[in-house]
Amino acid sequence: MRIGVDGGCWANDRGYGRYARELLTEMVRIAPEEEFVFFLDPASRARFALGGDNVHVVEVAQVEAPTVAAASDRNRSPADMLRFTRAVWGTSLDVFFCPSVYTYFPIPPRLRAVVAIHDAIAERFPSRTLPSVRARLFWKAKVRLAVFQAKLVLTVSDFAAADLARILGVPRSRIRVAEEAPASVFRPSMSPTSVREIARRTGVPEGAQWFIYVGGFGPHKNLDVLVRAFGRSLDVGGSAVRPTYLVLVGKLSGDAFHVDTEEVHTTIGALGLEDRVLWPGFVDDEDLAHLYSGAVALVLPSDCEGFGLPAVEAAACGAPVVATTESPLPELLEGGGIFVEPRDEPALSEALARMLMDRDGREAMARTALEQAGCLSWERCAREALSAIREAAA
Repeated sequence: MRIGVDGGCWANDRGYGRYARELLTEMVRIAPEEEFVFFLDPASRARFALGGDNVHVVEVAQVEAPTVAAASDRNRSPADMLRFTRAVWGTSLDVFFCPSVYTYFPIPPRLRAVVAIHDAIAERFPSRTLPSVRARLFWKAKVRLAVFQAKLVLTVSDFAAADLARILGVPRSRIRVAEEAPASVFRPSMSPTSVREIARRTGVPEGAQWFIYVGGFGPHKNLDVLVRAFGRSLDVGGSAVRPTYLVLVGKLSGDAFHVDTEEVHTTIGALGLEDRVLWPGFVDDEDLAHLYSGAVALVLPSDCEGFGLPAVEAAACGAPVVATTESPLPELLEGGGIFVEPRDEPALSEALARMLMDRDGREAMARTALEQAGCLSWERCAREALSAIREAAA
């Protein structure tokens, strides 16, 4: 079987780019009998490292890379998308796989396809994820076309599947689930010296402790609520013995998703927390694993998460989590953290304070989180995705 793959998201550094890279690397490995044809723009081609007899590449010229042009307040040019469509049309394929609707382009009629839609966050919170009416219209049109052209829709959790059925109207019979997993680099650090050094480079002083957030800085991530809750947790005496910091990891510019940190900075200033909240920017995986390993907890207080990969990555490094109930995380990491309703500031503050003051409880949650994260694997994800692709091609 010849499987065409939209590789336009390969160069993305956020969750959907990692999903594509980890999933397809495993898919190629476990299915040597299948032939994979990757359609890549030059930026994605530069980062593409897969090889083997069952991997073929079709490079498609673009005026602007899909990961840049498909940003939250922009759209890809029709000419660039048409170049991808023509490239696919000119290649003999049995089925097509798009690992993220974010870089979706129209595919030839009658070509059977599986399209991955990771969540319905943009539909649930349009003004908090897509900053303009124009952006929302383009997003809605793209998703509607993708659902129309796809024989099956792939998503990352049963929680996300329920949202796609309820909000996008995709029949549950057309939805398949392939859960994400932590990459192999995310494991408990065996080097306390490295943990201290990476923390110091991030801005955490020697002897201090830290909470960590990893992800984007859009309004739906509720970082203003997190900062206020963090400030309140310090007031209960949780940092009396060891100074406590909040480390916000993520791209501050050039992110494909909506970034708006003005309210977060305003909140930090109003509370006088400028010296306690750190913005190290993007952190590579090797360093991030050390930061996760040494953290008091990973905090993910979003309005919604289709999966919540940073929480699972942190759990795989032995960190407990404080995360949103609007996600699959309460089930995926059951017993491995504290889960709170979105924007419930008192509950979030209480959870952070508990993590600071109850060391025995925190360590028990960390052990459970590590165990739960170990139940997830990209190989299983790849087998589930391959099953959906083969079903669509049949």
